[in-house]
This record gives sequence, structure tokens and C-alpha cells, in this order.
Amino acid sequence: MTDDSKPRTAKDTHYAKLRRAYRDEKAGGTPQFRARQPVAPGEAPSDGLVRLYGLHTVRAAIDNPRRKIQRMMVTRNALERLEIADVSALPFPTEIVEPRDIDKITGSDAVHQGVLIEAKPLKPKSLADLKDTPLVVVLDQVTDPHNVGAVIRSAVAFGAGALVVTARHSPQESGVLAKAASGALEHLDVIEVRNLADALGELHDAGFRTIGLDSEGAEPFEGALSGDRIALVLGAEGKGLRQKTRETVNVLARLDMPGPIRSLNVSNAAAVSLYAARRHLAGQG
Repeated sequence: MTDDSKPRTAKDTHYAKLRRAYRDEKAGGTPQFRARQPVAPGEAPSDGLVRLYGLHTVRAAIDNPRRKIQRMMVTRNALERLEIADVSALPFPTEIVEPRDIDKITGSDAVHQGVLIEAKPLKPKSLADLKDTPLVVVLDQVTDPHNVGAVIRSAVAFGAGALVVTARHSPQESGVLAKAASGALEHLDVIEVRNLADALGELHDAGFRTIGLDSEGAEPFEGALSGDRIALVLGAEGKGLRQKTRETVNVLARLDMPGPIRSLNVSNAAAVSLYAARRHLAGQG
């Protein structure tokens, strides 16, 4: 049996198609396969709107009565995955588009999954709006929107009631942050404060034990857990907690790690500490 007479596998057929497409393009014909050309993001939205994208992000936004959506761009495939049968029933204008139409707005690097909305940003709350939650997360000038989004996702997963951030040196609501949160942004109260030390004092007055995560903390994290209200305080990667924050929290605690790497990304540290704090609080009940 010659090589040409061997049975063709699916892989052989795939590469044969690619070779034909390449020959067609070289000959000036229409190629069957063409790589997507990189597209830069378009201009920012007007009127203070934010652009949110991704299936989980948009579905959660649609289901959130506090979210005021102005318009949506969506492919037919994404529309099915969002389980929207009738776009005319939506309370905002919707345009059926091709993926490249969304690329022109978000840039081709954004994983928009075929759907984008323009909406009004959610209004940050104040500490006076803090409900009777037993668990909150406090971020001390964490500026990376990917990290903040990931922290929000973990906070919602483990039942935290609020995220406290500083008015300055914190990322604004954006598509990148919301995509990293994977829909969790719509389920968590974001509380904005001007002075973090004062806010920690208010949390103390409300009965919270504030635990600052620090790789050089004197106490293991598990030993620092006590009481029935916990506020986890995390700093930015690299510089960690500011000195004033370190002096204000009730305790500085470390996550003991037996491996050769002795520190975690802030979003990973948040997830680990949220899990342990939730287990502690469950035992208090």
C-alpha cells in the first residue's frame, strides 16, 4: 500500500484543507482559512457609561435590577447561549452583530464571547450602608483590575457581604474588572471610603475583627480568626499593606506555606483566607 492510498484520518484532512487554503491565497484566490487580524480597542463610551462583555458578566447584569443598560450588541450564537428568545422583549435596544463588530469596540484581545453592553456604572455605597454581614473584604490600594475582579469573584463565592476600597488608587468599574469577576460584580456591594484607617476604626466599632494579611505577620492566619464578624484586609502586590493600615488592623497574620514559594497573588490569598474565615464563622453558629 502506497502512502497516497493509506486511509486518511481527521488530522490528515484538516492539514490538507490548510494546505489548499494556503495555495489559494498564494494564487490570489479567496482563502478558506484566514487568521484574525489584531484590532485595537475603539474609543471609550460617552456619557460616563461602562462597557461590559462576556456571557456571565452580561447575563448577571441583565438579571440585576440595579443595572441600567443602555444598549447591547450580541451575536446570534451568544444570544442562544444567553437563553434570550425574544430581543424585542428586552428593555433596551439590541443589535445583532458579527464578532468582528464587537472587536472594533473592545479590541480583539478582549474575550467578549460575542456580547457587549453599554450601561451606567453601579454607584459605590458607603460604610453606613453596610448590612449585617459577618464577612467583608478590604483592599488597601489594590489597583490591578484583573486582581480586583478576581477578589470580587471569590468574595461572592464565599458569601462575603461587601468589598471595601479606597476612593483613590482603586480601579474604576470596567469591562476588564467585570470580566475577571465573571458576573460577581452584580452580587456584591462595593463600599468606597476616603480614609482607610478611619474605615477600619468604624469596622471595629461595628464588631469586626480586622485581620491584615502579611507574609511577615507574627501569627498564623488560622490562629488570628476569632469572633463572629471578620474583615480581611489585603494590600497590593509588591508593597503589601501600607504602614498606617498595618498599625490600625487588630492583627497581622500570615498564610503559612510549606513550599519554596512563600507568597501568593493577592486574589489567590483572598480566596484562601475567605475559605478559612467562612469555615471559622460556620463553626461560630
